[in-house]
Amino acid sequence: MQACRVLKANGHDDYIWGHVTVRDRAGRGMWMKPAGLGFEEVEEDDVILIAGDGEVIVGDRPRHSEWPIHSAIMAARQDVNSVVHSHPPYAIALAAAGHRLLPLAHAGTLFYPPDVPRFDQTSNLILTTELGSSLAEALGSENAMFMVNHGIVTSGASLKDAVVRAVLLEKACQQQLIALQAGAPLISPGPEAAREKRATVWPPAHLDALWDYLVRTLPGD
Repeated sequence: MQACRVLKANGHDDYIWGHVTVRDRAGRGMWMKPAGLGFEEVEEDDVILIAGDGEVIVGDRPRHSEWPIHSAIMAARQDVNSVVHSHPPYAIALAAAGHRLLPLAHAGTLFYPPDVPRFDQTSNLILTTELGSSLAEALGSENAMFMVNHGIVTSGASLKDAVVRAVLLEKACQQQLIALQAGAPLISPGPEAAREKRATVWPPAHLDALWDYLVRTLPGD
């Protein structure tokens, strides 16, 4: 529930679309935000448990049709315990414009280097296990990806990890689009400098602290 609220508060809401999952600790599949609800509407009792084949095994709400995004990534990556798929406007715009994400400020250094992967096999919904597997292959060992003309995917070892990455990816894309409006060449650190900055700015403790802040400052809390 908190993860959904954080996504809503940080530019990832798209009416009732977008979803987040976390791997079931007992190995039964993954817990997922249900279809038909916006991020801000989800309560604990709404979350459903989905098996690897998409069958809903706990809960009475409908599942999102794009469950293969999550199941395929978790099947391919045992280090991933949570996946976010959303439609944030700045990330969609940056990817559609064909720009690489650059480390213009702190947020961007979490993702570059290397370049953020791009999935462009289709811009349509990911409705089959075959497309899910192709998407997981495009993500590879990274934890963020642009789905060109569609949205983003982030992943992490924990729910808060995947959500914080989604928040920071959208922040980095917003900063780059603002800079592009100036019309001048963009200035950014090179790969080695960006990697060094990542180690300083984004150790696990800082990511945890950011999650705590995002939860602490949720509207109404």
